[in-house]
Amino acid sequence: MLLLQTNVNTSFFQPPAFLLIGIPGLEAIHGWISIPFSSMYTVALTGNCLILLAVRRTPSLHQPMYYFLSMLALTDVGLTLSTLPTTLAVLWFDHRLIGFNACLVQMFFLHSFSVVESSVLLAMSFDRFVAISNPLRYAAVLTNNVIIRIGMAIVARATVSLFPVPFLLKRLNFCPGKILLSHSFCFHADVMKRACADITVNILYGLYVVLSTVGVDSLLIVMSYTLILHTVMGLASPRERLRALNTCVSHILAVLIFYIPVIGVSMIHRFGRHLPHVVHALVAYVYLIIPPVLNPIIYSVKSKPIREAMLKVLRTKE
Repeated sequence: MLLLQTNVNTSFFQPPAFLLIGIPGLEAIHGWISIPFSSMYTVALTGNCLILLAVRRTPSLHQPMYYFLSMLALTDVGLTLSTLPTTLAVLWFDHRLIGFNACLVQMFFLHSFSVVESSVLLAMSFDRFVAISNPLRYAAVLTNNVIIRIGMAIVARATVSLFPVPFLLKRLNFCPGKILLSHSFCFHADVMKRACADITVNILYGLYVVLSTVGVDSLLIVMSYTLILHTVMGLASPRERLRALNTCVSHILAVLIFYIPVIGVSMIHRFGRHLPHVVHALVAYVYLIIPPVLNPIIYSVKSKPIREAMLKVLRTKE
């Protein structure tokens, strides 16, 4: 009986660490590749922090639309910080090891911030719908208390959805020789494929999380813009129509730069196994880095109040 118990214990294996990888095939020029990556991380953190400071210090921006923009900026900061340490460690110092538990923690925060970003984009589409369809009741509907509750619900939703994921991975038996991951960060689909066990439960739960969060959010965003278009087409003046639609341009661009890479990552992980590893890596980087970089640029270009407030913050720092 004791021998049987020993065999059972020794047959279960979890690696003490995983081995990360930068961009496959381009290891020799990781030092050069780190320059644009460092620049993008700097732009993402600087731009989103500027938005947060601009909204906080400008009383005229204390409105629902800009509160939601602050939520988006804060989420982008979190998403950037989730991948920055390991990515730059790989590119700068070729430090590729990450502990098993640290990997699970990074994976939890990475996917949680992605779900939060999707939820914030949905909340922003609701904000635009209320502002255009019922402008007279806009302030009465989206009060500060309502916005706080929406924010708390978004965080709770992401936490509850992703909390089981690390524990579902910890129950798996991993292969001793399969510790090399496909990215410079821990991705759920990547980590679970390193297991030498049945991962059906992990696949199904991962699919459930994607469909119940990003999938539902995308459908509701499409529905909200269908209703917005219906309302805008009912306006008498073409100038009013253009003005109403112009308030949605920044949000539409933010939605596109988030959801298009999400779809790309999902398609490649499920149907693109024959593609070179470098394609998987680049699509994942686009998904995680480009939205936090472009969102502040889009809103500073398209929104005059945000642009002026950000410039004011920069001048006061000088």
